[in-house]
Amino acid sequence: MASRVVHCTEGVAWLRDQTFDARHAVITSLPDVSEMTMPFEAWRRWFSDTAQLICERLAPEGVAIFFQTDIKRDGRWVDKAYLVQRGAEAAQSFELFHKVVCRAPPGMTTFGRPAWAHLLAFSRERRVEPGDSTADVLPRLGEMPWARAMGVEACEAAVRFVKEQAKATVVVDPFCGLGTVLAVANRHGLDAVGVELSRKRAERAQALRVAPPLPKKPSPERDAEASKT
Repeated sequence: MASRVVHCTEGVAWLRDQTFDARHAVITSLPDVSEMTMPFEAWRRWFSDTAQLICERLAPEGVAIFFQTDIKRDGRWVDKAYLVQRGAEAAQSFELFHKVVCRAPPGMTTFGRPAWAHLLAFSRERRVEPGDSTADVLPRLGEMPWARAMGVEACEAAVRFVKEQAKATVVVDPFCGLGTVLAVANRHGLDAVGVELSRKRAERAQALRVAPPLPKKPSPERDAEASKT
């Protein structure tokens, strides 16, 4: 049976004491400026520095996956994918994929938060062969156990990648919140390690269970095409 351990402590301090081997992969979402007690420019530096730290702590063939949603500040977008990329490059890690996860249906106007999120994977030595590529656009975020959670379907895509292509057996989320990543990893038979500063959220992350995504409904267009063959 897959194990789960959630440490109630500060994520960056915990990361500095870790060195992960080839069994480990990191899947996480770095905290937004609204969750931090620091000025905006300090948060921008912290964000990239923390992405760098995560990539440096992994084994050379290890994989780090980040789920990030951009924010708008003073009428200008803050591109979190760029901030992660900057940190990963400082760790000499290279981008394996950059997927778009739809937070709202195409064509819908949203206000404040965008209709998409980024799902980015990095590694120093691992590469993805063309035949191993997966969809670049995920049509649904999936169930969110809390407002800032990584949706279940986005977690599914990340966990499947580290299990099937990176051959990881342990998933680490150093900013685990309520533990969606940990619960999905356990459901796929992988051990999970989380870190959460809030004791209340850490306790909930230790116990969270999530159902698998519902099967996708067949599209009428695809059915019509199939009937012609």
